[in-house]
Amino acid sequence: ECCRRSFCRGETVAAEVRKQISGQYGGSPQLLKNLSIGGSVSHHTTVPLTEAVDPVDLEDYLITHPLAMESGPLRDLLEFPPDDIEVVYSPRECRTLVSAVPEESEMDPHVRDCVRSYTEDWAIVNRKYHKLGTGFNPNTLDKQKERQKGLPKQIFESDEAPDGNSYQDEQDDLKRRSMSIDDTPRGSWACSIFDLKNSLPDALLPNLLDRTPNEEIDHQNDDQRKSNRHKELFALHPAPDEEEPIERLCVPEVPKEHFGQRLLVKCLSLKFEIEIEPIFASLALYDVKEKKKISENFYFDLNSEQMKGMLRPHVPPAAITTLARSAIFSITYPSQDVFLVIKLEKVLQQGDIGECAEPYMIFKEADAAKNKEKLEKLKSQAEQFCQRLGKYRMPFAWTAIHLMNIVSSAGSLERDSTEVEIGTGERKGSWSERRNSSIVGRRSLERTTSGDETCNLTSFRPATLTVTNFFKQEGDRLSDEDLYKFLADMRRPSSVLRRLRPITAQLKIDISPAPENPHYCLTPELLQVKLYPDSRVRPTREILEFPARDVYIPNTTYRNLLYVYPQSLNFANRQGSARNITVKVQFMYGEDPSNAMPVIFGKSSCPEFSKEAYTAVVYHNRSPDFHEEIKIKLPATLTDHHHLLFTFYHVSCQQKQNTPLETPVGYTWIPMLQNGRLKTGQFCLPVSLEKPPQAYSVLSPEVPLPGMKWVDNHKGVFNVEVVAVSSIHTQDPYLDKFFALVHALDEHMFPVRIGDMRIMENNLENELKSSISALNSSQLEPVVRFLHLLLDKLILLVVRPPVIAGQIVNLGQASFEAMASIINRLHKNLEGNQDQHGRNNLLTSYIYYVFRLPNTYPNSPSPGPGGLGGSVHYATMARSAVRPASLNLNRSRSLSNSNPDISGTPTSPDDEVRSIIGSKATDRSCNRMSSHTETSSFLQTLTGRLPTKKLFHEELALQWVVCSGSVREAALQQAWFFFELMVKSMVHHLYFADKLDAPRKNRFPERFMDDIAALVSTIANDIVSRFQKDTEMIERLNISLAFFLNDLLSIMDRGFVFSLIKACYKQVSSKLYSLPNPSILVSLRLDFLRIICSHEHYVTLNLPCSLLTPPASPSPSVSSATSQSSGFSTNVQDQKIANMFELSVPFRQQHYLAGLVLTELAVILDPDAEGLFGLHKKVINMVHNLQSSHDSDPRYSDPQVKARVAMLYLPLIGVIMETVPQLYDFTETHNQRGRPSCVTIDDYESEGGSMISQTVAMAIAGTSVPQLTRPSSFLLTSTTGRQHSTFSAESSRSLLICLLWVLRNADESVLQKWFTDLSVLQLNRLLDLLYLCVSCFEYKGKKVFERMNSLTFKKSKDMRAKLEEAILGSIGARQEMVRRSRGQLERSPSGSAFGSQENLRWRKDMTHWRQNTEKLDKSRAEIEHEALIDGNLATEANLIILDTLEIVVQTVSVTESKESILGGVLKVLLHSMACNQSALYLQHCFATQRALVSKFPELLFEEETEQCADLCLRLLRHCSSSISTIRSHASASLYLLMRQNFEIGNNFARVKMQVTMSLSSLVGTSQNFNEEFLRRSLKTILTYAEEDLELRETTFPDQVQDLVFNLHMILSDTVKMKEHQEDPEMLIDLMYRIAKGYQTSPDLRLTWLQNMAGKHSERSNHAESAQCLVHSAALVAEYLSMLEDRKYLPVGCVTFQNISSNVLEESAVSDDVVSPDEEGICSGKYFTEAGLVGLLEQAAASFSMAGMYEAVNEVYKVLIPIHEANRDAKKLSTIHGKLQEAFSKIVHQDGKRMFGTYFRVGFYGTKFGDLDEQEFVYKEPAITKLAEISHRLEGFYGERFGEDVVEVIKDSNPVDKCKLDPNKAYIQITYVEPYFDTYEMKDRITYFDKNYNLRRFMYCTPFTLDGRAHGELHEQFKRKTILTTSHAFPYIKTRINVSHKEEVRPLDVQAWWRLKVVSVKTAFVWILFV
Repeated sequence: ECCRRSFCRGETVAAEVRKQISGQYGGSPQLLKNLSIGGSVSHHTTVPLTEAVDPVDLEDYLITHPLAMESGPLRDLLEFPPDDIEVVYSPRECRTLVSAVPEESEMDPHVRDCVRSYTEDWAIVNRKYHKLGTGFNPNTLDKQKERQKGLPKQIFESDEAPDGNSYQDEQDDLKRRSMSIDDTPRGSWACSIFDLKNSLPDALLPNLLDRTPNEEIDHQNDDQRKSNRHKELFALHPAPDEEEPIERLCVPEVPKEHFGQRLLVKCLSLKFEIEIEPIFASLALYDVKEKKKISENFYFDLNSEQMKGMLRPHVPPAAITTLARSAIFSITYPSQDVFLVIKLEKVLQQGDIGECAEPYMIFKEADAAKNKEKLEKLKSQAEQFCQRLGKYRMPFAWTAIHLMNIVSSAGSLERDSTEVEIGTGERKGSWSERRNSSIVGRRSLERTTSGDETCNLTSFRPATLTVTNFFKQEGDRLSDEDLYKFLADMRRPSSVLRRLRPITAQLKIDISPAPENPHYCLTPELLQVKLYPDSRVRPTREILEFPARDVYIPNTTYRNLLYVYPQSLNFANRQGSARNITVKVQFMYGEDPSNAMPVIFGKSSCPEFSKEAYTAVVYHNRSPDFHEEIKIKLPATLTDHHHLLFTFYHVSCQQKQNTPLETPVGYTWIPMLQNGRLKTGQFCLPVSLEKPPQAYSVLSPEVPLPGMKWVDNHKGVFNVEVVAVSSIHTQDPYLDKFFALVHALDEHMFPVRIGDMRIMENNLENELKSSISALNSSQLEPVVRFLHLLLDKLILLVVRPPVIAGQIVNLGQASFEAMASIINRLHKNLEGNQDQHGRNNLLTSYIYYVFRLPNTYPNSPSPGPGGLGGSVHYATMARSAVRPASLNLNRSRSLSNSNPDISGTPTSPDDEVRSIIGSKATDRSCNRMSSHTETSSFLQTLTGRLPTKKLFHEELALQWVVCSGSVREAALQQAWFFFELMVKSMVHHLYFADKLDAPRKNRFPERFMDDIAALVSTIANDIVSRFQKDTEMIERLNISLAFFLNDLLSIMDRGFVFSLIKACYKQVSSKLYSLPNPSILVSLRLDFLRIICSHEHYVTLNLPCSLLTPPASPSPSVSSATSQSSGFSTNVQDQKIANMFELSVPFRQQHYLAGLVLTELAVILDPDAEGLFGLHKKVINMVHNLQSSHDSDPRYSDPQVKARVAMLYLPLIGVIMETVPQLYDFTETHNQRGRPSCVTIDDYESEGGSMISQTVAMAIAGTSVPQLTRPSSFLLTSTTGRQHSTFSAESSRSLLICLLWVLRNADESVLQKWFTDLSVLQLNRLLDLLYLCVSCFEYKGKKVFERMNSLTFKKSKDMRAKLEEAILGSIGARQEMVRRSRGQLERSPSGSAFGSQENLRWRKDMTHWRQNTEKLDKSRAEIEHEALIDGNLATEANLIILDTLEIVVQTVSVTESKESILGGVLKVLLHSMACNQSALYLQHCFATQRALVSKFPELLFEEETEQCADLCLRLLRHCSSSISTIRSHASASLYLLMRQNFEIGNNFARVKMQVTMSLSSLVGTSQNFNEEFLRRSLKTILTYAEEDLELRETTFPDQVQDLVFNLHMILSDTVKMKEHQEDPEMLIDLMYRIAKGYQTSPDLRLTWLQNMAGKHSERSNHAESAQCLVHSAALVAEYLSMLEDRKYLPVGCVTFQNISSNVLEESAVSDDVVSPDEEGICSGKYFTEAGLVGLLEQAAASFSMAGMYEAVNEVYKVLIPIHEANRDAKKLSTIHGKLQEAFSKIVHQDGKRMFGTYFRVGFYGTKFGDLDEQEFVYKEPAITKLAEISHRLEGFYGERFGEDVVEVIKDSNPVDKCKLDPNKAYIQITYVEPYFDTYEMKDRITYFDKNYNLRRFMYCTPFTLDGRAHGELHEQFKRKTILTTSHAFPYIKTRINVSHKEEVRPLDVQAWWRLKVVSVKTAFVWILFV
């Protein structure tokens, strides 16, 4: 515990936290102890990390601590920029060339307000630097690519490695060239040296051999390391995987006119079989399901000029707007039920529709010549009718197109546009489609859908339709009801319509998605839409949509249209002739006939507007239906006299004498206003027979006027519908009433008429209040449409309480309630309309663009005298300092006439105005001032006094604080809305009052600040008390509060805002004490903090330039002022260093927000923090996000500034150091080349961490760092630490990148000072951390990226596992960690939703390389790019680690103590060399390593000898690199290493020994080792030795040469090993021979035995592997017995004889044996007792795997005495356990064990080289058939020499060399059995005995005396051959040479059979007898 605590001369952060937390959740008395943090500053009171400290008063601090420098980059860190907040009035974009406004100049106030609301500029408050906050971090926006431009490509050896194929070919060549094991005995020195002399060295490093002072070398290295570094670390690191960052608020969309999906319809041509008269067409959309017409009509005219000419006399010249032939339809709710209906009309003529349509049906165009006369006659008739009846129309024909079929079929086509024919030519009838051959497969067109299928109209291919059939109109079925029936019927397969005879015609139309900005477009009001280059071009009309369902979008443009639909008339009971009836419709502004207004829109080919419109005539029908749509432009201001007048005429079609063309037969009308409201809807009107009397227009026709005659006794006989589409008329009674009352107040017009009521002034107040509360009852759709105006008015009532009857009426409460209920309605009903924080888009847009302080409209006229910003006396409530909670908002009647507060107009506002405007004439702010003055209003005329004004934000805060119950609840639900309103109001107020530059303390009155504090406090209380019940609402509230405080930081006193934050923290902390599971609340607090910290001036808010001074010092000390620029100089600072690196109270006070962030991190990452495990990712992401945002921030790009920013994160280093035991262990998954499969972490752990697996793994991996575990210092903590949950790989990676960022950017001198203060233990902890970083950021390699790419991201488990492997470490690494992390999760403490966040969120982008599931295969370029980024990240991360190591080394040099940590530094360096590194990094790494060795030579050669071995290995590995720069640096390092070793003691036996061993292990294990490169490096080392003048006279050059030649020999052996890579027996033979060559060098022989053990394990030859280990142990025992005489140790090889008779060859008896006392000999860690134990335990394990349990016993016989001597009971119990296991297995497996099968193999033929005529016994796995080995060898050699060359000799007779073909290779294979003499059999009793220690084998050959192999039974003889091998099986290899061969006398087969039979009989009898 003490080592964990001593941290920075005080207690560790985490230990402190731990105490706090344990106190917090366990209620322990520890809490009461006042723990001191940081010994040197003990006079601070300490505050536990779980409590918030008191923040610094930021405004005061800035005044009292002026910054020393005048300017420069640091200056900008000190304060927010002056232009931080701007108020912008931005003109709203208008779609049309002229904006839509009423033509009248006089407007009533409501219209004026509406128009103002649709035209005024947007009032935007802009935080200019907002985009630099973390919410817009480029890491999270896909700006990464931008920041990654220009990265250099880092060169990695792993990417450069040659492709397998070319390498393989080279190998095959080699195989074919040489087959011999020994060209010369152990390769000849001569040829080897010859090769070496002829190879070329790499470039030598300049000045390497100069004696440069260490300081200078350091300086040069430092400069080189720091040059050309990538500026932004985070640009290289992908953002952690998050959804949309919580702190991002998107700028709301600009409010704009609503359009659905837009469809462009072009009408190209209309042609009938005969052309005799003009035809008029219209188009509209209908929705069958909703039974609704969903667009207005589009009228188009496709007649030829000749046809149009027939109507000349009736049609005035056409306006171009009526000549459109294309239209844009808008469909908000596209569905399968939408039809495009086309109706045709023609000029009225005598006869019903059927008669008139007849000619069109019977005549065919083809027969025109034949029917010429008839056609002429028809034409002349038509001309007559046109002459006489040209202004009347009659219905003619119609058809419909099912829109979705066109869209969907067009969508499925392969071409750019489709032609679809619609006609009856097919079975399907008139609406079926005939398509081009290019259409693949038919879509069924009758597909009806249930419910709305989403249909997309934005992206189908344009289609050209040809409609070939029309239906004639039925005179009695013209209504819409009939139409819907027809349309529904059309969708049925057996349609009634199908049986009708069609009118054949050809109508061609194009349908396509409308372009984004079409040219030449007209709005429904005929205004030109922008981009209308030429007014003479035929326009496209935008067709107004009547959406099928409500659309909730606020009005933004002036629109005021009326549609009149005459539906039917019933004149059946009218006397007199009235048969051909038409209705004339007029819009009148008075009763005189001349008062008709020209406001009726024209149809096609006519003037734009007319004064009247006629309906079409149904011939001879007294009760006609109509299908007209009459569109009227409503005047903006309506009076009681405006009305619609309908006049009914009888048209006489025949020309008779004295008969007028039209006879009026009735009149009726509709007044437009009723009680001031627009009158719309369905009407059934009575019709009068006479002209209406005077003054009729103000009455409705339902009123029985005296003396008038009515049709059918005043019954309703005329049905008509009137529909308004208006952004002036709300058409909602509640809204109308509210607006009417508000305007009445404005105009002071009493009494007010509303409906039938007349409201007098004395009653106004109650009515107003009830109308406000009645807003709740209004329809949602009009509320939304008039939302902007409605909210404006409510706000106005708050700010300017009206004066009614001389009394000020306070409507604040009523308005606040109304707003709360309106926004809650919107929230509930429009859920799809919200952003990620639940803010309704309509409301965010309102606040952002529309809302402003009332009457501060820029450019508003200000005629009368007015009060200016400063001098207005606001009539706010007179309130005492302490307000009772239940404050009754009484109407402050105290403000009576005598009240001095409301004095008259200020003395001379004009002077004031003038001076202000004069000073700011250029500035736009002159508007601010003028706009702030009051418009003269009735009040001034009434009382000569100003209306009272309140400040909206003050009033809002007050209302909110005092409200309760449901109102409060409603406000809380949508708190964000009121917060944002309040903030905008505050900014506007500051802007208009010119206080944006004022000191923050004077900006707002104290009572307002009290209200804010009360508000924040009660809301925090809500969050804390309700977070479990109303989770979703509280999440929103928490976020809203955080955004509010974030906003306040930009405008208020920041110290005050900090105190608010503290208040919130306090509430949370006190609640946390009582919570069993704190994670949800802590999670809320994290969100809260993250949003506040996303402030764009986060850094400035943390006072980065302040130095931590103890609060005791009353005045700013001199030192702190000077040291700002000079770094840290004086003593005062030394004291402070600890404070800067710890979460000390001064740190947390002065860097307030940073303190909160880091405290949060420390508390959550603390291993004892219960239940917070699930928040790791969240809190780490917060820090990561902040730092990556600083990293990319242009304001902090200057290194000096970045150092200040990094200072805010210094305690992070300590926090992360505390978490070392919990970090994800990236080293565990480190890919060690060729680790044996048998070593599992479980063995290792179950053995209690003994040396076994480490040592073997190390031997095999050729490394002496036990990489299976963490570096040794990790082990200190891992025993206690591992019970804590491990962080996920992703979280650990994020934490470590944050650490590196701090180390990279912090001031080096500060770091060094702090390192000096750290204890050795803590420095080691830091080094462990760096060690982990090296593994964490190791380069994955391009191949991994490619492999990642080829993984298809199925969500199946196995794929996931593979992916986990790929990500969490190098591929093929152990699954241990993954398994462990899963286990961790299952028992994750909180188990709640939070627990799962950490590891199990396997979302598609969890990988470091954001895998894009949609587009799976990445392009080559993307893979290259990812590899490029990863390479740069690896390089930069390692360079930062290197920089930090250098600082640590300097610390040691300065303090001249703590050398003990240099080993740790070296360990990190070596580890980084072992990882996959770029050439650039390795250069710097070798430079640092050379400097380290030169500064501390004794470190390597005396203390860290194992590390020396490791270093040799690493250097050698890099000497064989394919990249020349790496080689030249590595060989330079290696040469200097020898040189330094030599200089210490005139010989360098140690380095020599270790380099030789390293090369051996490298050669033995490395798969892709290239001797050519290594040869060049050896040559380079020789060259250095030759050029080294200083040492020329010593023995050094010769020793170097000796060493190099020796290494070269090993290398030559390697070449051979490579040749035999594929031939396991040959390879092992070769390794065996190399090992034999090292008989005199125990260390190297041991290395090679280990290499062989590894190779055998790979091939599952466990018995052989065990033998290698036994030989190793014997070798060690030999030398140990020479070194130490201990009774219990084995006496050398002899002891091992029982295990294997072969072991004696390890005895060290020959003359050339070296003495173990020599320098560098037997110095490996195996030549120790522990090493011996390790080898033996591993041997026992291998024997056990091989099933040779008897041998296990023998091994333990050697081990037991050693453990007994050490009294190691634990080990002994384990061993005896294993022995029991072994013996019970012998019992259980009796008769079931099989050890091996043996074959004699002979090689014949010169092709085999030195294998020719050699015979071996091969040991193969049990139950190997002869055919199998034969197939294997034949296949293998066949591949090598060619299949036709290799032949297997089928018999086992002696081979006669002369008879063989010299060009072939022969293999003879015979099955052999172990052979024992009779005397042996008594010792070899068990199955094991008969299969162990075998040297003799026997096989039989059949022959006959005359030379044939087989004959008759009596001729047949058998020959036995007995072979003796040179060693006993099992041995350290699987084939052994046959050393002796003897034949036993022949036996004839009959005799043999007799013997056999006798023996069988005997056995049988014996069985019977028994």
